[in-house]
Amino acid sequence: MSADVWQRAADCLADAGCETVFGLPTDEPGLLDAADAHPKLRAVGVRAHRAGACMAVGHAQITGKPVVLALGAGPPFGDAVTALVEGDSVCAPLIVVTTRVPAEGLGRGGFQDVDQAALAAAFTTTYLRVPNAGALTWALRRAVHMSVNGRPGVSVVEIAHEATEGVAGAQPYSGPVRRLRSVPADDELRRAAGVLAAAERPLLLLGGGARAAGAGPAALALAERWGAPVMTTAAGRGAVPEDHPLVCGSVGLYATPPLETVQCGADTVLAVGSRLEETARMGWDTLDEVALVQIDCDPAAFGGGMAEPAAALLGDAAQTASRLTALLPERSPARTDWLRGAARARRTAWLSWTAEGDCAASPARTALHALDEILPDAVTVHDNGLNDIWSYHWPVHRVGPRGRTVVPGEQTMLGFGTAAAPGVALAAQGRPTVVVCGDGGVEMGLDALPTAAELGLGLVLLVFDNQGYGWPRLLRTEVGAPAGLTRFARPMPVDDIVRALGGEAVSPDLDAIPAALRRARETAASGRIALVRIAVADGDVPPGVRRLFLTEGPQGAAHAEEDRSVEGGDPI
Repeated sequence: MSADVWQRAADCLADAGCETVFGLPTDEPGLLDAADAHPKLRAVGVRAHRAGACMAVGHAQITGKPVVLALGAGPPFGDAVTALVEGDSVCAPLIVVTTRVPAEGLGRGGFQDVDQAALAAAFTTTYLRVPNAGALTWALRRAVHMSVNGRPGVSVVEIAHEATEGVAGAQPYSGPVRRLRSVPADDELRRAAGVLAAAERPLLLLGGGARAAGAGPAALALAERWGAPVMTTAAGRGAVPEDHPLVCGSVGLYATPPLETVQCGADTVLAVGSRLEETARMGWDTLDEVALVQIDCDPAAFGGGMAEPAAALLGDAAQTASRLTALLPERSPARTDWLRGAARARRTAWLSWTAEGDCAASPARTALHALDEILPDAVTVHDNGLNDIWSYHWPVHRVGPRGRTVVPGEQTMLGFGTAAAPGVALAAQGRPTVVVCGDGGVEMGLDALPTAAELGLGLVLLVFDNQGYGWPRLLRTEVGAPAGLTRFARPMPVDDIVRALGGEAVSPDLDAIPAALRRARETAASGRIALVRIAVADGDVPPGVRRLFLTEGPQGAAHAEEDRSVEGGDPI
């Protein structure tokens, strides 16, 4: 195998703007080795391909830059598929570089021969084959371009075995691949502005695309001029600071009572960087009645989650929002009552879900409130569990001006949080990285922890322990189905594993949770892993889940009559 080919590949990727390569070492030196020797690349060796792919996804979500995942043919590629589907879901700019068995073995029982293109068809922006060394640098640069432009996503470069045996000729490089940005035509902007100007009860919805495009400041300026409350999808959290008085939490499954009245009361919605996926639509029964305007860089986003929008704006989220703001008239006085109502709902949610005396029945909420106080600058990495869904509900957990958040996409793969965390921590620039997950999720992501320990990446693992898989147990219990298989008869010794890696693990009582998190912050700051395990009961269910999935109905305190003391509050 020619080291020249992999050196050329490393040079090309570095020149195109890539900085980090995740992967496992292969039988013979390959791309990971070339990256390790390259002055402009950082090579991160991992213990499992699935975990490495999750790290790459998390790293890309924080940096916004293209990230490389080095894989081998066959099982390594297949092992990474689940995480790569998740990467596509959150529009992470990833370049997967894999190999292919010799041509003589294709379809003839070649060792580890598998149709990787067929496996990748559901989640790739482009799949490029390199039959010879001469096509190598073109394919790699093309993959970077396709991963960052249009709808960002996963590009795959499959390098034939024969190409790795060749000699890659010298190629001219062009510098970092630029992200191309565009705005809609003026007539389309004016048409959309007309729809927004006619709104009586406007709502601005920010999705993951708004956050990825850095559209937060432009979106807030638009909301202030338009006179609209702002809500986000789960992936859109962090696009704007959640302490801003216009921000009313998240929509759908993650709407905190009584803030679902804001989403359901809107007559016009401007959705920026969101395809209005299923979890965003949950409980939003009036969504098909609103006048919808969408801004997105992907034409497939328009009408993908519901009826066709009244106006569809294809372009960069930040620049398009700025152009649209300039076309809007000043805030209409007719929206004052709507804004006052949204302000009251926001104030009631704050009083209902941050009251210290109301947390005793919910250790999960107690832990999240303490997390916000003790680690306000943390990058929070979320998972797919039951009790940890509390962390998606504002103001139970808040993403402040100094905070960041990383979430799985619509696939919501279990174990994503722990597996992605080392990649996030590498990009977090010294800020603490906190994983919020369940006991099932942390077990599924365990193979990422040795990487964190080896690299001295301090992590805080906030684990809500319900002794098994809470989601299926909740749904089975609701219909009277057997739930025994959802309980762990023999949990993995996660705490012992963390300690064996040089970290600390504690299971504090309710009153000791703040002290445990302070200690965890110190431990993580020293480059070690800190696990804080919180015992939670089956009834400690987040409000969105209770509202949408349980027949007993919404939590009483959440839907209590609005606090009359805030009725005369100032409009937001």
